[in-house]
Amino acid sequence: MIEKATFAGGCFWCMVKPFIEWDGIHKVTSGYMGGHLKNPTYEDVKKGTSGHLEVVEIEFEPSVFSYEQLLDIYWMQIDPTDAYGQFHDRGESYTTAIFTYSEEQKRIAELSKEKLAKSGRFIKPIVTTIRDAKQFYPAEDYHQDYYKKESEHYEKDRSLSGRDQFITEHWEKKAFSD
Repeated sequence: MIEKATFAGGCFWCMVKPFIEWDGIHKVTSGYMGGHLKNPTYEDVKKGTSGHLEVVEIEFEPSVFSYEQLLDIYWMQIDPTDAYGQFHDRGESYTTAIFTYSEEQKRIAELSKEKLAKSGRFIKPIVTTIRDAKQFYPAEDYHQDYYKKESEHYEKDRSLSGRDQFITEHWEKKAFSD
């Protein structure tokens, strides 16, 4: 059985690689969710007028890789205390959100968020929202697997973003499940 999980974590280029390399993950697609415009383009979303967030839609096999494990990876890719974007990408389309497809996913996501909030890992409150999944729109082909297709540009953009420094500072010394 294959399920879907959709996460907004800022730039979708940076959200593919952390998920795709695990057994039980069948596909990770960059795209858009949460807005009001039908069939948005990258330019529509980047302008901030469509209401969509950049997301990754993950198709996974829960008997091999659980939703809880996906959430653990997700939290370690973002700054869950930033309500205005992620790292050097600013604006609504780069904010964080967990889009859930069932009451069970919502329950698990809320428990995971609560666990993170109580962990003391962050001084500021966790602002990542948990929302019902809406229509998913795949991003244009050139955005798919960008970290592979345009590896040099991807690596440069990522290194300048501050994401890796944040991950090192907040996650590498202590695992989330500890």
